[in-house]
Amino acid sequence: MTNKEAHEAGRLSPTLTRAADEFVLTTVLLFLALTVIRWLRDPSSPLFVADLGSALAVVGAVSGVILTALILSPLGRRSGGHMNPAVTLTLWLMRLFPGRNVLPYVLAQLAGSAAGTFLGRLVWGSHASTPTVNYAAIRPAPTWQPVSVFVAEVLGMLVLIALIGFLLDRPSWARTVPYVIGIYVGLVIALLGPLSGGSINPARQLGPALLSGQSLDLWIYLVAPMLGAALGVLAHRLLAQRIACFTTPLRRHAHTEPPLPSTCH
Repeated sequence: MTNKEAHEAGRLSPTLTRAADEFVLTTVLLFLALTVIRWLRDPSSPLFVADLGSALAVVGAVSGVILTALILSPLGRRSGGHMNPAVTLTLWLMRLFPGRNVLPYVLAQLAGSAAGTFLGRLVWGSHASTPTVNYAAIRPAPTWQPVSVFVAEVLGMLVLIALIGFLLDRPSWARTVPYVIGIYVGLVIALLGPLSGGSINPARQLGPALLSGQSLDLWIYLVAPMLGAALGVLAHRLLAQRIACFTTPLRRHAHTEPPLPSTCH
């Protein structure tokens, strides 16, 4: 093995280690998601909540806390705590994440989705497959057409990514990102859950859909968040550009300072 090959091999280990962290984190996330829904939506549970909207409000609050805790956990701090292929794509597009790590992360997240759901099936048995629990698979409201669900998932992720980008541009605010993500995801689940399903995470739906056999609209929950992430990065760049133009000092002199960039005209 040449020195270059040895160097490349040495670089692979941290990538796989962090991808393994993402697998564990996503497995825990999906297991806990199924666990929360099993206790709140199984009619035989002492914590059963019959009204779907009320149940999803509780699920949203608990899920936000869980997500923030996982991001701030030792594994989350080491890997970045993505647990979402759309977040991984976003950070790569923002040039904050190496391209060679994207595929290992995404594969680990999707595998963790299946593993976490399967673990929930092992732990909770038939309670995980009752019609109201259904492996925590996300379902849109019967009155919502696929186009509406797709648009909601795209916009839900777009707003999140634009918000994350805004915070990351401000070092003093960057530390709030895990908490903002938790609050935002909780609100999406509570508000959009009864309508579009409120996923905004391909890994959130893949495992439950595979075990439940609910694959009709699976492509929407896999594709829409990724598109929303890409559009969110674009929206962030345009917004950051406009903010930079508005905050540029106006004390410019034609003979001593260059003109503003053309995008600010």
